[in-house]
Amino acid sequence: MTSSTDTALLVIDAQESFRRRADDWAATANPEVLDNIALLVAHAREVGDPVVWITHSEPGSGGVFDPAQGFVRVISELGPRESEAAVTKTTINAFASTDLHERLQGAGVRRVVICGIRTEQCCETTARVAADLGYEVEFVTDATTTSAIPADGTLEAVSGDDIMRRTESILSARGFATIVRTRARVGTAAV
Repeated sequence: MTSSTDTALLVIDAQESFRRRADDWAATANPEVLDNIALLVAHAREVGDPVVWITHSEPGSGGVFDPAQGFVRVISELGPRESEAAVTKTTINAFASTDLHERLQGAGVRRVVICGIRTEQCCETTARVAADLGYEVEFVTDATTTSAIPADGTLEAVSGDDIMRRTESILSARGFATIVRTRARVGTAAV
C-alpha cells in the first residue's frame, strides 16, 4: 500500500455475507449505506487516499461468513480495485487478526476514516482500537449501518437507529473519534 496522504479509508465488512441474511439486510437502519460508502470511496480515490477493503471471515463455521460459502467478498457495486489493499479478519476489530496496523504505518497513515457494516460491532471496535494505536479517527456514521437487536426476555429491543446514535455519542464523547457525515467528508452539499 502506498499513500500520498496521511489518511486512509477503511471500508469494513461491506460484504456479500450480510446481504445473504435477507431479513436482516432488508431491515437495515440505513438503506443508503452503500451509496454513502461509494461516495467515500470515489472521494478517497480522487484525492489519492488509499482505500482498504476489510472483510470478516469465520472459516469452518458453515455460515455466511465461512469463506467456503463464497460470500466473504466485497459487495460488487462498490467496485473494489485489485490495486487497493484488502485484508480479511477473523476478529471483531480489523487490527487484531491482520497486518492492517503495519500496512498503515508503512504507508505513513496517521488518520483513518471508518465506514462499513455493523456500526456498533466491527466499525466501532475498529475505531476504538485505531484511537488506542494513535490514529486520528473519523467515523462516518451515515456510511455505516446495523439492524435492531430484538428483545430476548431479559433485555428490551433496541432499534438500529438507537444503536447508531449511541455509537456516535460514545465515540465522540469519549474521544475515540470525530463524527462526520458523508457529504461533509467529500465536500458536497447535502441532498
